Amino acid sequence: MAIGIKITLNEGLYLRDPQETTLGKKIIKHSILLIDDIGFEAFNFKRLAAHMESTEASVYRYFENKHMLLLYLVSWYWEWVSFLIDMNTMNVDNPKKRMKIVIHTLVAASKENPSIDYVNESVLHRIIIADGSKAYHIKDIDRENKDGFFLNYKSLAEKIAKVITEINPKFPYPRTLATNLFEMANNHIYFAQHLPRLTDVKVKEDNFEEVEQMLEYFAFNLLKKK
Repeated sequence: MAIGIKITLNEGLYLRDPQETTLGKKIIKHSILLIDDIGFEAFNFKRLAAHMESTEASVYRYFENKHMLLLYLVSWYWEWVSFLIDMNTMNVDNPKKRMKIVIHTLVAASKENPSIDYVNESVLHRIIIADGSKAYHIKDIDRENKDGFFLNYKSLAEKIAKVITEINPKFPYPRTLATNLFEMANNHIYFAQHLPRLTDVKVKEDNFEEVEQMLEYFAFNLLKKK
């Protein structure tokens, strides 16, 4: 899908919008590649500056610290998935068909969009799987939530929950199922790749077909009207 878009995120996540400048886009591009290579724990702005052949000071002009940078990347992915759901379900009236598209999008959103050359979605997806929860499993979660830093995730969950409610208006846990579908998609890809005894699905390279089938099984069995 070759489309050029600008992802809109909470302005509190950054000091200067990296999407607006060449240097900012370079910071995003290289941070994704470096976190994927060495992991978030080992990642810091000194290493990022060396990786992109720049200075730490240039990175600090855009992000206060590495936590805010990770939260920016995770929020970017949440909004990217939400955008794809809108695009892929456009003009699809049947809610069950939309649900299948939503599930497919959750597991296929990592396919790289070549027109956004500073974001490799497939690499970013690996970061979401390995380190995404570190963006919100934090001590300051309540303060950051009050500042609106998780609105992109909430919007994504509400979008999925709306489809769930259209399928079964009496289903009592639409937002719970929505967030679980997203988290299950990521967790079970990770389990299949690294902790296979924790899941029943198999992932071969970038083939997530069994994960998609599992999500459909849970979703549609839970949504059967009684």
